[in-house]
Amino acid sequence: MTASFGARLSAAVGARGPLCVGIDPHPGLLDQWGLPRDASGLERFALTCVEALAGDVSVLKPQSAFFEAYGSKGVAVLERVIADARSAGALVLLDVKRGDIGSTMAAYAQAYLSDGSPLAADAVTVSPYLGFGSLDPALAEAERTGRGVFVLALTSNPEGATVQRAAVDGRSVAQTVVDQAASRNAGAAPLGSVGLVVGATVSRTDLDLSGLNGPILAPGLGAQGAGPADLARVFGPALPHVLPTSSRDVLRHGPDPAALRTAALRVRDDLAAAVS
Repeated sequence: MTASFGARLSAAVGARGPLCVGIDPHPGLLDQWGLPRDASGLERFALTCVEALAGDVSVLKPQSAFFEAYGSKGVAVLERVIADARSAGALVLLDVKRGDIGSTMAAYAQAYLSDGSPLAADAVTVSPYLGFGSLDPALAEAERTGRGVFVLALTSNPEGATVQRAAVDGRSVAQTVVDQAASRNAGAAPLGSVGLVVGATVSRTDLDLSGLNGPILAPGLGAQGAGPADLARVFGPALPHVLPTSSRDVLRHGPDPAALRTAALRVRDDLAAAVS
């Protein structure tokens, strides 16, 4: 990598707009597209998404679980999605939500963040809930190779609040995640490479994001209920660093590549107007 992930993301958003589209080959979407629920249907679905979107969208976010469900054939499709999307100019954020300790976390970092790995993406999602320090192998490898890490902070699922909003020394657990991510981004320009995941559908954040100096992945746009106008309410002054994510609201327009592209560009333009 010739530049940090934060710098490459800033350039991509400047050129292509603030939109991340999830590639989520959910069985229901395969049915909707008229595809079989097997590795061949997965491949046609995923590569159609790449064909339609990778030339125009800043970031594509394959959900690893939907590929892993098909075993080695599914992982092979994921490898091709990563390679083809990056070749077409999109950044690839691999949604794996890995979190572990010691040598196991180091192995995850080797798989997803190391040069030469067939699963290496531009960035990955990770979970800090074994302690933020458990992410050190991933953070170190991402820094070494110019890649990014998005750390789960405040998610929109109702079960998450029990842990994420719990208080520790007067701060929520989610705020401690924000603060530790911010410390990793200190001094980075134009943007740090340690991002956060904060759901676009959370009713309130109660987070101080002012010192983050990093990107915020905001899933939940479209089918999950959040619209472009909600982003300013949820994220406030941090809005310029938000990367909203839409999946089903775009993917439901398949299998026609032109219809997929049109839907994504419409969402992108609506976001650009809301964020500006």
